Amino acid sequence: MQAEQHSAYAGAFAPGLFDPALSAPADVIASHDKGVVKRYNVYRNNVTVSLIDALAAIYPAVQRITGVEFFRAMARFHVRATPPNSPLLFEYGRDFPGFIESYQYARDMPWLADTARIDRAWLDAYHAADAAPLTTQAFAAVDAGSLAQLRFIAHPAARIVRSRYPAVSIFAMNRKDGPVEPLHASDAQDALVTRPDQDVIVSQLPAGGAAFLLALIAGVPLGAAVEAALQDNESFDIHINLQAMITAGVFTAIRSGAPS
Repeated sequence: MQAEQHSAYAGAFAPGLFDPALSAPADVIASHDKGVVKRYNVYRNNVTVSLIDALAAIYPAVQRITGVEFFRAMARFHVRATPPNSPLLFEYGRDFPGFIESYQYARDMPWLADTARIDRAWLDAYHAADAAPLTTQAFAAVDAGSLAQLRFIAHPAARIVRSRYPAVSIFAMNRKDGPVEPLHASDAQDALVTRPDQDVIVSQLPAGGAAFLLALIAGVPLGAAVEAALQDNESFDIHINLQAMITAGVFTAIRSGAPS
């Protein structure tokens, strides 16, 4: 019964925290003759500021690009429209990149949302489970006749972000200290985010690499993944991409035959 009462109270208390147009709940009281509205507004502001701070920590490259004032104004709109659904703050803001795409004041930065997606992928890779990456020796030991049927088990930290913009270069420029240098890239760039050891690594995938790895991560056998990569980009080089994925620690193990 007490749990139901707490749930009902929370259900009445929470909505106004994200909608300034809503008044303080009728059953909220304040002690020592302090105004209910004023104290509720203070609490509302503290919740909003905490969530904006969480977004700033999750999307540091985005904040550096836009500047603090622009970022916090944009984040405030997102917070009011999207309350958290988890008590873990690092889980908050997964739909922030999508919000950025529709945010009217960011329309002159069409690459900003993809930069945000790399920011998010970096954090997810950082918090992913540990696992030993697949070694060159383990891959080299596979019988050549079974290569086309090989399936790969993805590392928990492996993430891929595809972009029509030079998002990898933009991300890299804005995740380090010091002055931001002029950007000379304009082509589409796909990001590979991994954590083979302790450090998260963000690298640009070669031609066809994103389609290749996405297929392998989905459980497609190696031969079919190569075909998907060639359809995506006829310049796909199997040798370069195999070496790159092993070096980056995208996978942890290999198996032959159909998936179990």
